[in-house]
Amino acid sequence: MIIDVRDLEGRPVIIGAGIAGLMTALELAPEPVVLLTAGALGGEASSALAQGGLAASLGDDDSPELHFADTLVAGDGLCDEQVVRSIVEAAPGAIDKLARFGVAFDRSEDGKLRLGLEAAHSRRRIVHAAGDATGRELVRALSAAVRLTPSITVLEGVEARCLLVEDGAIAGVLAAGATGDVVLQTGRGVVLATGGVGGLFRDSTNPLGCFGQGLALAARAGAELADLEFVQFHPTALDTSRRPMRLISEAVRGEGALLIDETGRRFLADMPGAELATRDAVARGVHRHLARGHRVFLDARACLGSAFAERFPAIAAFCQEAGIDPATDPIPVRPAAHYHMGGVAVDVEGRSTVSGLWACGEVASTGLHGANRLASNSLTEAVVTAGWVAESIKATTTRPVTANGVDAIPARPDPALAQNIVSSAMGVLRDGDSLHDAAAALLPLATGISASADPAAVALMMTVSALRREESRGAHSRTDFPTHSAVALRSRLTLAEAIEAAGSTTPLTIARSA
Repeated sequence: MIIDVRDLEGRPVIIGAGIAGLMTALELAPEPVVLLTAGALGGEASSALAQGGLAASLGDDDSPELHFADTLVAGDGLCDEQVVRSIVEAAPGAIDKLARFGVAFDRSEDGKLRLGLEAAHSRRRIVHAAGDATGRELVRALSAAVRLTPSITVLEGVEARCLLVEDGAIAGVLAAGATGDVVLQTGRGVVLATGGVGGLFRDSTNPLGCFGQGLALAARAGAELADLEFVQFHPTALDTSRRPMRLISEAVRGEGALLIDETGRRFLADMPGAELATRDAVARGVHRHLARGHRVFLDARACLGSAFAERFPAIAAFCQEAGIDPATDPIPVRPAAHYHMGGVAVDVEGRSTVSGLWACGEVASTGLHGANRLASNSLTEAVVTAGWVAESIKATTTRPVTANGVDAIPARPDPALAQNIVSSAMGVLRDGDSLHDAAAALLPLATGISASADPAAVALMMTVSALRREESRGAHSRTDFPTHSAVALRSRLTLAEAIEAAGSTTPLTIARSA
């Protein structure tokens, strides 16, 4: 049964209720808006799992210029400098805005914000809330604000399955709800705020439902996606059988924790930056050490000891669940897929290449992160760019649209088949032969109509992008192309181009760049 929600027609529709989606809805107020979430409000988002904080130059020894420089270094030549500068300059104001929405940031006894240090930051500039539960606190406060905002209609338990396109523009959303299918027609546009792709990997810190569905929605609608090959692997996920994997925040290393192996040797000591090098470098170091047959541990006994539980209560709690006491035991860790630098290609207003479609947060590729995200820039990006997206939508003229000829709703996506392929070919270290085999295996799934189709389509685009990039840069490391190319190019790709490339026998190169 299809339910046509006529009383909500014409309103902007936001898909996803993590920090990006919640902030966009609040920034649009008092404009009426519809917010879709597949689960309970705030319950299915990666945002709630974020242990790190928000990066902002608030210290007396810091400045937006230093934050800008650190971001560019981490991005390894692929950052959009205009976007980076705009976001780092807006970051301090974003912290103030969140505080006004009720976020309880950690403060010292004199009332000043407590600033932490994370890898590749040259200053203490990480703002936390509830210690190591920043994401949970942000989602709590913003969800409460959304509940109190009468202009926001929240549809919980409603999962977007496809975007409706008429005359090359977004006309609506076809979604699945508990009581039936839902058609939302909109002349004000759709905002994707659906998170990342970690669910396409066996080892991931993301919720299992975050397997790139927003990217699939955009790709099926004809949008260009950008920099899909760049997946950040967090080097210190708790090495147990639990999935998704628990994250041991980078802030623990910021407090002085060391990476050791089963012999107690600090095996990254000679690497520039050591434990506080960029995430891609640390992840590769840990991965290689594991591949040599070692185990890897994060040792916080000397730097934190009995103070660990006070400083990182959430991490201490789930370590205790696994039978580990961080005050006395080294914590077993391994890399896991954590954050996607790629996403829907958007301009400075968050607009995609399809009229009426915006993207915000991890699902978007703004150019802030380049080839490797600087720690804690992502939550800051989500808050800042949500405002930009909202202003863009407010300035957009309503178009009369009718979503004609609605087909049957697509099957609920199942990433299991794609996950096996992606986990083998698109890990910390990659090579051309494995990527070619992966593309060949993904192509029939992506072009089919089974529940595997959407996850496979995203995985295919990621794999083709990885094949095209015949170099190692940032989080993309090719063992058959171990060095940088002479010129740094961003990659852009449509689903049609990925399908054509995967079915071709000609070499794959970075044919499109921005």
